[in-house]
Parts: sequence; structure tokens; C-alpha cells
Amino acid sequence: MDLLREAGSLSVSLVAEANGLAVGHVAFSPVQVASGCVGAGLAPVAVLPPFRRQGIAASLIRAGLAECHSAGFRWAAVLGRPAYYARFGFQPAANFGLTDEYGGGNAFQVVALVPGGIPSNEGLVRYALQFASLS
Repeated sequence: MDLLREAGSLSVSLVAEANGLAVGHVAFSPVQVASGCVGAGLAPVAVLPPFRRQGIAASLIRAGLAECHSAGFRWAAVLGRPAYYARFGFQPAANFGLTDEYGGGNAFQVVALVPGGIPSNEGLVRYALQFASLS
């Protein structure tokens, strides 16, 4: 996260608090297709173990997507469990002719933040360079 922040590649970053303690976080950074169309890449989303299964991650994701829309992003991408992210409107990116650089297959998904916002048949979606340094 620090690498994204230092590079100015942290577009949206939200924290959930409980009794003054940070218990959850979601971040979005730019993703881009070959034509230059930029979207928001959701990663990571995390909630401290004692606070899980209380809807905190879902609230952070919804609020983050709304912030991305307000910031002018037309679409967002995520690499995660399809059954979970479908509740936020995410669909397999392959349906739109998009792939990811991590071999995510059906786990690589996109959502339109405005009608028609998802680029079609653009191939590879690239994440911020800082993700390549994560293990």
C-alpha cells in the first residue's frame, strides 16, 4: 500500500473504524487498457479478524465504488471470488474481451460505474507497476 501511495497511484483509500480503531480498509488504484482507458482497480480490501462477517468489507467496497464514480472513473476491476463480488455488480472480465496480467481467469471481474463504462475487446488490463513488486 505504501508503494502505491508514494507513487501517487492510490486513487481511493477508505478506512472503517470502531471505537477509534482502524478495523478495515479498501483501496483503489488505476488500471488501464491499451487504448488508454483508465479504470479503478480494487485491491486490497481487508478487515481485522474479530470484525469480519459484520458487513464492514461490503460497506467499504460500496463506498469505494461510489468514490471512484465521483472521481470520474467509468469502470472498476477486481481479482477475487466471483460469488462474493457479484453482489456489487462485478461480472467476468472475459465477457467484455478483457484479461488480467495475473492469470485470474473467472476471478478477474469488472463493473461499470456508469452505463457503458466498461471498455470492450481491449485485451490486457494493466495494474499499477507497484503490484508487480508484491509477492
